[in-house]
Amino acid sequence: MSNPGTPTYDQLRIFLTVVETGSFAAAGRKLNRATSVISYGIANLEAQLGILLFNREGTRKPVLTPAGKSVLAEAHAIAHGMDGLRAKVKGLMQGLEPEVSVAVDVMWPSAWLGSVLKAFAQEFPTVTLRLHVEALGGIASLVLDGRASIGVSGPLFQELEGIERVGLGTVQIVPVAAPDHPLARGKLRPGAGRDHIQLVLTDRSPLTAGRDFAVLSDRTWRLADLGAKHQLLREGIGWGGMPVPLIEADLIAGTLVRLDMPDRADTRYSFDGLYRADAPPGPAATWLMERFAHAAGVQLPD
Repeated sequence: MSNPGTPTYDQLRIFLTVVETGSFAAAGRKLNRATSVISYGIANLEAQLGILLFNREGTRKPVLTPAGKSVLAEAHAIAHGMDGLRAKVKGLMQGLEPEVSVAVDVMWPSAWLGSVLKAFAQEFPTVTLRLHVEALGGIASLVLDGRASIGVSGPLFQELEGIERVGLGTVQIVPVAAPDHPLARGKLRPGAGRDHIQLVLTDRSPLTAGRDFAVLSDRTWRLADLGAKHQLLREGIGWGGMPVPLIEADLIAGTLVRLDMPDRADTRYSFDGLYRADAPPGPAATWLMERFAHAAGVQLPD
């Protein structure tokens, strides 16, 4: 038994168009070719593969044979891969990045992130995306060392040489605890938080390592993961500040309550878009930065 030959991309495209349109004549109209050319292309493909793809007897429309049905999925995969290759090359020719690496602060609301990245996947299907999620100075560190082309960072409280910054809005941070926590019993006296464990998000980068942000208690548990902090707050282990968008469902359900602390006023956690001055973002990364700003209700300057 001889091995099957290698069909051309054009033969596969003709095959898929016949299946899609339901006839040789309709496929010819869609591809702007004569019906005889379509029939000839299918005959050549069948000869190359050594199998019959369509049953043409007893019906006005070609019907896929069992072998044709088996080949159909592979033909779709090859055509999809070829279309992806052509789109990728076209993007590269137009200056589009083959890959974008973005670092996002853990405080950035997940709903905002999800909507932006979903739109990105639709707008730039050929661009690979790498996502890093870090806290505090971790975002700037990733941008500085080139592991992220752009970053959505929380407050840095210092200027970083070689880093450009654009404002991307804020989120509200409020003190919360589980409903059975001692601090959740009405209005508190100043300093009441110092008597209980405060859950504190820590920095894994050297930029703000060792620096405390809004820490009132001498009794702290330090966590590098916001999700772990969220869960421990629900368990009633301590109290701490959380971004409102992340805990809205908890506040509605009563699994967390907002604390009435006179010495712990609500704060705004600000975000900056970051990129290296010597490596400005390309078209896809620029589009991402603009969408991040739009998600936060901020209009970037032209």
